[in-house]
Amino acid sequence: MTPSRSPQPLLPRMPIIRCSLPLLPGMPVIRWSLLLLQAVFLVSFVTCNDAPPVPGEQLHIESNYVPDLCPRTVTDGDFVRYHYNGAFPDGTKFDSSYDRGTTYNVYVGKKQIIEGMDKALIGMCVNERRLVKIPPSLAYGSEGVAGVIPPDAIIHFDVLLLDIWNPEDKVKTDTYFKPENCSRTVQVSDFIRYHYNGTLLDGTLFDSSHNRMKTYDTYIGIGWLIPGMDTGLLGMCVGERRKITVPPFLAYGEEGDGKDIPAQASLVFDVVLLDLHNPKDGITSEVLYMPENCERKTQAGDYIRYHYNGTLLDGTFFDSSYSRNRTYDTYIGKGYVISGMDEGLLGLCVGERRRVTIPPHLAYGEEGRGKIPGSAVLVFDILVVDFHNPDDSVSITAQFKPSNCTVLSKKGDYLKYHYNATLMDGTVLDSTHQYGKTYNIVLESGQVVMGMDIGLRDMCVGEKRTVIIPPHLGYGEAGVEGEVPGSAVLVFEIELLELIPGLPDGYMFVWNGEVSKNLFEDIDKNSNKEILLEEFAAYIKAQVAAGKGKLAPGFDADKIIENMYRNQDRNHDGKITEVEFKLKDQEDKERHDEL
Repeated sequence: MTPSRSPQPLLPRMPIIRCSLPLLPGMPVIRWSLLLLQAVFLVSFVTCNDAPPVPGEQLHIESNYVPDLCPRTVTDGDFVRYHYNGAFPDGTKFDSSYDRGTTYNVYVGKKQIIEGMDKALIGMCVNERRLVKIPPSLAYGSEGVAGVIPPDAIIHFDVLLLDIWNPEDKVKTDTYFKPENCSRTVQVSDFIRYHYNGTLLDGTLFDSSHNRMKTYDTYIGIGWLIPGMDTGLLGMCVGERRKITVPPFLAYGEEGDGKDIPAQASLVFDVVLLDLHNPKDGITSEVLYMPENCERKTQAGDYIRYHYNGTLLDGTFFDSSYSRNRTYDTYIGKGYVISGMDEGLLGLCVGERRRVTIPPHLAYGEEGRGKIPGSAVLVFDILVVDFHNPDDSVSITAQFKPSNCTVLSKKGDYLKYHYNATLMDGTVLDSTHQYGKTYNIVLESGQVVMGMDIGLRDMCVGEKRTVIIPPHLGYGEAGVEGEVPGSAVLVFEIELLELIPGLPDGYMFVWNGEVSKNLFEDIDKNSNKEILLEEFAAYIKAQVAAGKGKLAPGFDADKIIENMYRNQDRNHDGKITEVEFKLKDQEDKERHDEL
């Protein structure tokens, strides 16, 4: 039977004896209705009525357990939910809310229950347990309750308070962690992602997003949540943790949710906010580092190489180019990356560090991808390593020119130079200085990348240049494994130390004077009318040594001579006859001839 009032008027107030005083304030409760016990218990009522009365007919309260934390206690006008066992002094039970599987729910101080219980509940904390001994004058008096409570019966209630709230209550928020940096807080119409544990006021868990391993994602202030949660989430920062206590009239009210949340239950949500954005948001960019020199910034159509760390708004890591030890390489403004990144990569300098925050509608949307949840805001910390445009040519900047700079390098010249090679971000690739010798090439003979051939043109001895070579004139998309990354822009600091003029275009050997009219006989030392390779090579080398002829500089002399011989051995039989032997300039009669 529930401790409700009898129809008769209540007796005058009686003194109250407490075995222990209640501590701090408490929490939620459930409703319980009057239950008449079966007549089978009537035998025990007579026995109970014969039990010794409470001394002085006073209300007697024993606090058997008081929680350490008691932020609130019951006062007149509060609504409470509690469990109880009702018994007579000899221990015979006459009623129990536990047996019905539901709490007893009632307003305190409004004469909805017997006077003794109205008084006994005052000052209780949620989760406090009291043994209440009520004299008949504060219970059912001389009349009792027919068939259940005998006249003048002393009754005991073992009470456990589960919930407490007041119609004047508002949503209560308690922030127990707030990040130092809080640049933005939740506003109406924002979309948020959060984790929560939902409990009743006594700590009973009824739901948890953590258990589902999935955040709760919702708009704020448009009625997708219970009213108390809509209010309690306002003003939160990403990373903030707060407890939101919601009275039932701002939660699931008199009906509960029909499953885990009882009627008239206060709810406590322990929330951590993970993400926040608004559908009207664009990207945000924050410059973390800007190099002193920034001669050029990225534009749509450029090809960029950059490193990044990718995290969610709460700092959860999802990807990094550093972990792969490889830059992310892409065109900008052509849809090769998410639209927010396409926008965020514009206007950057080489060496710049920038943080780009991208709302989900400019990233991976409601579906997400891989480690990225649906509707997630993404944060990219970017370092620009280099960029170029497919229309770029070689950039040449003279750092020093000697006063006498008349002899300029041209195709076929043999050049000796020093260089330091780096990437655009300053990463050192190579340097001739570390080897203690120059790098030597024949200009425009295919011995270096095309961009270097271009960069060495029209240079005089002693000149110093900075040459920047885009990848399509350098090592291209493949790069050089272990040395030059794919699609890398190259920077060379060059100093030309020596220039040996080459031969006219197409020539590998020229005479420095008149050519002998009996050239075949001069080469054919044994006069057998056949010239072998050994005879040919010996003669050419002798002419070069005597200064009468010149081989193209920068090439292997033996290979040049062998190539000349093969050109003369027209039938490829391993010997040159007088018929085969012919000078190139027999047609053009120029002074400089080539065999």
